[in-house]
Amino acid sequence: MTSAISIEELLIWNDESATFWKASFDANPALLQLPCGIDDTPNVQELVRHIWMAELRWAQRVAGLSVVPREELPTGPLEALLSLHEKAANIFRTLIDDPTQDWDGTLKLEYDWVPAHARIASRRKMAAHAIFHSQRHWAQLATLVRVAGFPSDFLGDLIFSQALL
Repeated sequence: MTSAISIEELLIWNDESATFWKASFDANPALLQLPCGIDDTPNVQELVRHIWMAELRWAQRVAGLSVVPREELPTGPLEALLSLHEKAANIFRTLIDDPTQDWDGTLKLEYDWVPAHARIASRRKMAAHAIFHSQRHWAQLATLVRVAGFPSDFLGDLIFSQALL
């Protein structure tokens, strides 16, 4: 047994979070309209879009696919946003299932928002980043929701995940 946590296990953890938040929004759609401000988003729905859009765009980069411009991605409704997460998860799972994938192979990121020292990264690092980016924002959202007076049962810490023992 390895001491490392796999991308596959992290994807399961990420799916658990997506499933939790989708159910929360279905049960209480007003949450989507809460003012937000995280990552300059005006409301929670835009934050959810940001989270799942980033997952998809990172998955596309890691897979060597064309990255869909953000303007071409849906702004809602929730089901359309969830499809971004599902597409990203499918891309990552396809890569994981392919034993010929070189996860240590590097890619160059040519984006102004990426600092020069971080512009070369392994595909494995980019995949992990996509997942941790989502988890960080879900944790921020859990705090925002509680502060706004909505109870949140979100147990997003990895220790609570069924992804691994």
